Amino acid sequence: MNAMFETASRPTAVLQPSGWPTPRGYANGIAASGRLVVTGGVVGWDEHERFPEGFVARVHQALRNIRAILAEAGAEPHHLVRLTWYVTDMDAYLDARRDLGGVYRDVFGQHFPAMALVQVVRLVEPPALVEIEATAVIPD
Repeated sequence: MNAMFETASRPTAVLQPSGWPTPRGYANGIAASGRLVVTGGVVGWDEHERFPEGFVARVHQALRNIRAILAEAGAEPHHLVRLTWYVTDMDAYLDARRDLGGVYRDVFGQHFPAMALVQVVRLVEPPALVEIEATAVIPD
């Protein structure tokens, strides 16, 4: 394990086994200590339950929604330790990777937690196209 804890305001360590390739846009693992903040599955609709047009726009809104939920707990994007993405179309995700990277950095900056991506048959809100769960740790 190649892990070092950062400052008290960011008590996390990236877990990168020696010899493994460096991940791009995610971490293999994160160790953290503090108060846990967990979201449910967050979709890309606005406060009126309206979805923007297109997959990337819906991801962008879902990420902004996660940031708003984190803020309610006093958390910021650098407190994220895990994101789990559920998509209904893996090809839509793969085809939009460059644009998704841009909207991700727009909302969360250069912080890349551990992430998983799963294709599902459908979501509770069928027009959502993507649903994201987030876990953050706020330092004590």
